[in-house]
Amino acid sequence: QGNRILSDQRLGFRAFAFGTDRSVAMTEAPLIDSFAEIEDPRHPRNTLYPIEEILLLAICGAISGADDFVSIAEFGEAKIGWLRGLLPFEHGVPSHDTLTRVFGQIEPSEFERCFRAWTRRVEEETDGQVVAVDGKTLRGSRDRASGEGPLHLVEAWACGQELMLGQRRSEDGANEIETIPELLEMLTLEGCIVTIDAIGCQTNVAETVIGAGADYVLRLKDNQSGLRADVERLFERQLDFGFGPGHTDVDAGHGRVETRRCWTVDVAGKGLVDESRWPGLQSVALVETERFVAEPQAEAGPVEGETETEHRYLISSLEADAEKILEASRRHWQIENGLHWVLDVAFEEDHSQVRTQNAAENLALVRRLVASAVKQDDRVDAGTKNKRKRAGWDDDYREHLLQNL
Repeated sequence: QGNRILSDQRLGFRAFAFGTDRSVAMTEAPLIDSFAEIEDPRHPRNTLYPIEEILLLAICGAISGADDFVSIAEFGEAKIGWLRGLLPFEHGVPSHDTLTRVFGQIEPSEFERCFRAWTRRVEEETDGQVVAVDGKTLRGSRDRASGEGPLHLVEAWACGQELMLGQRRSEDGANEIETIPELLEMLTLEGCIVTIDAIGCQTNVAETVIGAGADYVLRLKDNQSGLRADVERLFERQLDFGFGPGHTDVDAGHGRVETRRCWTVDVAGKGLVDESRWPGLQSVALVETERFVAEPQAEAGPVEGETETEHRYLISSLEADAEKILEASRRHWQIENGLHWVLDVAFEEDHSQVRTQNAAENLALVRRLVASAVKQDDRVDAGTKNKRKRAGWDDDYREHLLQNL
C-alpha cells in the first residue's frame, strides 16, 4: 500500500527513471521536467536521498503549510505513504539537517534557471501583460553570528496571471539598480508593460526594457531630481491651459473611497523634458490619488471623515494614454499585495530562520512557486493560508494543487 501508484488522471507528474527496476508510472508535468535538470551538487557517496525526492518533498510540504525545513521533514514523516505513490522514497524522508544542507549546496542560479524554464511553459500570451518588479527583504535570514545581512531579492510578478516569473539576489540589498537589469535580461518580456518603483527609474533599466521589446512605466522620485523637476514644471504649465479629460476610476468599500485621476502629456520629440537620456520615452503622467476614510457614525447623518491626497509622477514608453498608464500603475501594487504580503502572512516568511544564503534563496523560490499555484486555484473559496491548511489535511486537494504545477 505504501508503494501504491496514483492513476495518471489524478496527478500530473512525470515518471522519474531510476533504472529498469525503479520507476513510477506518472504522466508528464512541466515543473518536474524542468527541475529534473538540476544537477545534484553532492558527492556520489552522499546521495542516500535522490535530489528529485528532496525537491518533491519540499514542494509538497510547502503546499501543505510547511514553512521551513523542520516542518517539511515532519510533513514527510506524516505523509510517507502518500509520497511513495509519487516517488519510491526507499530510505524514507531526509531529516531537516539534510534538507538544509542540500538546499544550501544547490546553486541558486541553477534552481532559478529551471524555474524559469517552467514559467515559460505556463505563461500565456504576453501582449499587454503588466510585469511588476520590486524588492523584498527576508528579515529572519540575518545571521548575526557570521555578520551576514538578511537576504534581499528582486522579483518579477506577472500581475494578470498572478505568476512569479523570476527572482535574483541583490547583495546587501543595496544594489537593486544593478540587479534589476540583470533580472529583466533573464525574462521573456516582449509585449509586456514593465512597472517599477522609483529605485528602478534608471536609464539602464529603460534601455533593458526597450531592448526586450517591452514598454515601461517608471515612477519618478528624488533620485531623478532633475527629471522630476522638469515633469512637475510641465504639469504646472499644463494647469494654465487646462488639462485634457484624463481618466478617473473609483474604488469604494469598508468605509473607504479611493479616487484616482490620471493625466498624461505626449513629450516625444517636443523637447519638453530631457528625453534624449531615456530610450523610448513617449509620455509623462500625473496620478492623483484621493482617499476618503469615513469615521464611525453613531447616528444617521452626513458622513464625516478624513481625506488624503497624493500626487505621483510617472514616465513611460507608452503613448499618452491616461487609462492604460493608470491601469499599469495600479496593477504594480499587486506584487506588494498579491505576493509579498501573502508571503509574510500566509508563509510567515519574515520569521523564517533559514540563514544559509543559498538555502534561504532556494526555499524562497519554492515559496513563490507554491504561492503562484495556490493563488491560481479556484476550487476552494479561501485565502492562501487556509488553502495550504486544507492541502495539509486533504490528500485529494493537495493532488489537485499539484496539477497547477
